[in-house]
Amino acid sequence: MTAHSERRSVSYTPAQMFDLVSDVGAYPQFIPWISGARVRKKSGDPQSGETFEADLIISFKVFRESYTSLVRTFPAGADGVARIDVEAISGPFNKLLTRYAFHPAEGGMCDMAFDVDFAFRSRLMQRAAGAAFDIAMRRIAGAFEDRARQLYG
Repeated sequence: MTAHSERRSVSYTPAQMFDLVSDVGAYPQFIPWISGARVRKKSGDPQSGETFEADLIISFKVFRESYTSLVRTFPAGADGVARIDVEAISGPFNKLLTRYAFHPAEGGMCDMAFDVDFAFRSRLMQRAAGAAFDIAMRRIAGAFEDRARQLYG
């Protein structure tokens, strides 16, 4: 199993980062290695939280894999913290858990936490992914910050 935790202070509100990260259908536009995304089976509402399935295609060098995740969104509560939990439910993973948390910070900023824990079914894929995993996760976290800059200035 491979795990990564990333913490960043960003110049955007928790609500802005929550909206950006929960827009899974837009991922192919800005996240490295995501070449396709489709959101389906959505329930709930944006105010109290949604649950949906998302089909994603990962393309990396000679690898091209698709998987489905169950995504649960938790808008900010009384403490101001918003969260998104993602769990792969089919595809090449034995386990893929991702959690995003957006904590309010001074000056309207946000402290973003990004935690990933995964294991591929294939040892070959696990070795290939493990070699560059930390770098890839930092690039993905950076892609969210870059996208926020594009959307919110």
